[in-house]
Amino acid sequence: MERSTIVRVHDGLHARPATRFVKLAKSFESDIELVKDDRSVSAKSSVKLMLLGVKENEEITVRATGADAIEAIEALIGYLENPHAGLEDDGAVQPQKQDTGKPAARKPAQGLPADGALRGVAASEGAAIGAVYGFFPAEIKHENRPLAANAIADEVLRLKQAIATVQKRMDASLAETGLAESDRGIVAALKDIANDDELTGGAIAIVEGGIDAVSAVIGATSKIASDFATMDDPYLNARADDVNAVGRQICLALLGQEDVNLDTIAEGSILVAEDIGAWDLARAPLKRIAGVICGHGGATSHVAIIARAHGIPAVLGLGRAVLDLKHARTVALDGDSGEVFADPDAGITGRFQAAIAKAGAEKQALTAYRDVTPRRADGTVIDIAANIGSLEEIDAAKEAGAMGVGLFRTELLFMRHIHLPSEDLQAETYSSLARAFAPHAVIVRTLDIGGDKPIAGVDFPDEENPFLGWRGIRMCLDRPDIFKPQLRALLRAAVHGNIKVMLPMISDVGEVRATKTLIGECAAELAAAGTAFAHFDLGVMIETPAAVLIAPALAREVAFFSIGTNDLTQYIMAADRLNPTVAKLNDVTHPAVMAAIELTAKAGTDAGIMVGMCGEAAGRPDLIPAFIAMGLTELSMSPSSIQRAKKCVLEGSKAD
Repeated sequence: MERSTIVRVHDGLHARPATRFVKLAKSFESDIELVKDDRSVSAKSSVKLMLLGVKENEEITVRATGADAIEAIEALIGYLENPHAGLEDDGAVQPQKQDTGKPAARKPAQGLPADGALRGVAASEGAAIGAVYGFFPAEIKHENRPLAANAIADEVLRLKQAIATVQKRMDASLAETGLAESDRGIVAALKDIANDDELTGGAIAIVEGGIDAVSAVIGATSKIASDFATMDDPYLNARADDVNAVGRQICLALLGQEDVNLDTIAEGSILVAEDIGAWDLARAPLKRIAGVICGHGGATSHVAIIARAHGIPAVLGLGRAVLDLKHARTVALDGDSGEVFADPDAGITGRFQAAIAKAGAEKQALTAYRDVTPRRADGTVIDIAANIGSLEEIDAAKEAGAMGVGLFRTELLFMRHIHLPSEDLQAETYSSLARAFAPHAVIVRTLDIGGDKPIAGVDFPDEENPFLGWRGIRMCLDRPDIFKPQLRALLRAAVHGNIKVMLPMISDVGEVRATKTLIGECAAELAAAGTAFAHFDLGVMIETPAAVLIAPALAREVAFFSIGTNDLTQYIMAADRLNPTVAKLNDVTHPAVMAAIELTAKAGTDAGIMVGMCGEAAGRPDLIPAFIAMGLTELSMSPSSIQRAKKCVLEGSKAD
C-alpha cells in the first residue's frame, strides 16, 4: 500500500531529520520505500534518503509492504508532515531562534580592515584573535592493492570489524554526559552514515571484487560524497564532508591508528584545519576554542552548526588558502565578514582586540541586570518573562534572569510526538514548568495549531490561507477530545499555584465563555475521579483586530491580556508575515498597530486586569518605554533579550 503527502519537515530530509526518519522506518518490519518523481529508494537507508534530495513542500509517496504496513505508513506520513521533525535531537537548545543553517548576511565588525585578508564563508558570527592550533592530520592514501582470492573473506571480516569499531566509538561519544544536545544529534547522524548500507555495502562490494579494504572505503565514500556535492541543495552539499569524515574514521580503524585529537588545544587558541569532521569537533574541549578556520565547509555544514551553537566565531570554506595559515603564529578572524588575517600587525591586532573587548564588555555589563527586579517610577513591578516552547529551554531562561514565563507554546509538545500526548504527560510537563519558575507566574498558551502547523491526530482541511482558518481556539472548541485533556492537565498542574492559561486566536466573547464551560466540566471530572486540581487564572491573547475592538467586553471575562504583536501586526496590516514581498508592511511601529496596542492596554487597565505582551516587539528597547507608558506590566521575550529589557525599564524609570 502507499500514501502521498506534502513534506513539511523544515528544510526537508537533510542529515538529522533523515536520520530520525530512517530510525522510525527501521522500527517496522515492512519493506518501505520513499518515492519522489520517478525515483524510489529504501526508507531504511539514510544515505539513499538524503541523495533522493527531499525538500520542504515537495510531494512524496511512502510505499510499504508487510504485516505492519498500515502502521508504518501512518507513522512515517506523520513525520513528513511535521515541520519540527528531527529537531528533538537538538534538545531545542536554541530556544531564541530555530537554526536554519543559513545565517543572515552580516556586515564586518565595525572598524575592522578589509585589505590584506584571506576570505572565506562567514559561518558563525563574532571576532577572535589567538594562537594558531593547526589540525592537519596525515592524508590516508589508497593503494588499490589487489587481493588474492583466498584473502577476500578475511578482508571483508576486517572491514566489518572496523565499521563496528567506529560505531562503538560513536556510541561512546553519545553516552558522554558532557556532550551538548545540539552536538548529540549531529553525532547520531554521523553514526547512521557509518552504518548505512549504501556506504558499508558499497565498500564490501569493492573488497569482494578483490581490492583492499582501505581503498574500498575511500572509493565508496568518494562516490557518495561526489553525489552529494553535485546536488543543488546546500544542506545536501554539506553532507559530502560528513561522508568523508566517516570514511576516514573507518580507514583509521582498519589501519589500527587513532586520529589526531584536540585534547591538547590551549585556552584561547584558534583552530585551523584544512578539514575537520563534525565528530572530532563535537568531542573537542570547545570552551577552550576561541575560533575556527577551515578550508572546507560552509554555512550549512555541521561544523558551522556546532560553532554557532557554542558561540564560537568561525570562517570556513577558505580552500587551499588555509595552508597559508599552517605556519602562522597568530591569526585573527571575523565571523561576520568571513575575513581572516595571518600574523596580524599591530594595527589589525589592536582593532580586533578593541572590537572583542567592546562586545565582551557589552555582554558582561548586561549580566548585572540578571537578578534585578525592574520597576516603574511609581514602584510598580514590570515582569520581564521568557517565551519558551519546551522544558529544555528552562535553563537558558533562568540563567538570563526570567521572571517567569509569559508564553509557553504547547505546540512543540504535540508536534514532537507521533501520537497526541496523553493527559498525564501534559500534566507532568506543565508541573515541571511551574516548579522550575516558582513563585513566578507561568502562562501556558493552549494549543495553537492550524493548517500551517499540523499535528498527528488532527486532519486539517485544505485552506487557501490557514492563518485565517481553522486554528487556535477555533479548532480546540471543535475538538473537545483534544482540548479537554489539555485543560484537565492544566488544572492538575495548577496545584503548584503559579499556572495561568491563555487562549489564542480569540475573536469573540463566546469563545471565552465556551472554554469556561469546558473547564467547569473538566474540573467536575477530576473531582469525581479524586484527582487533585486547582483553578487557574484565564486570559486571552490579543492578536486579532476583532479582539482589539471588543477588548472592553473581553476584559470583563478574563484575568489578563497578553498582546501577541507578531500576528496582530499581520492581521491589522493585512500582510502575510511570511511573505517577503510585503515584509515592509509588517512593522509593529506602524501607527495602526501601535493604536491597537494602546486600545488594548486601556481596556485592560480600565478593567483592572494585567496587560502583558508576548510578541517579538516586547524585547525592543526602542519600544519598551512606550509600552510601559501605555500601562503594560509584563513583557515576555526570547531569553537573549531579557537582561537588555530589564536595563531599559530601569533606565526609563530613572528618567521619569
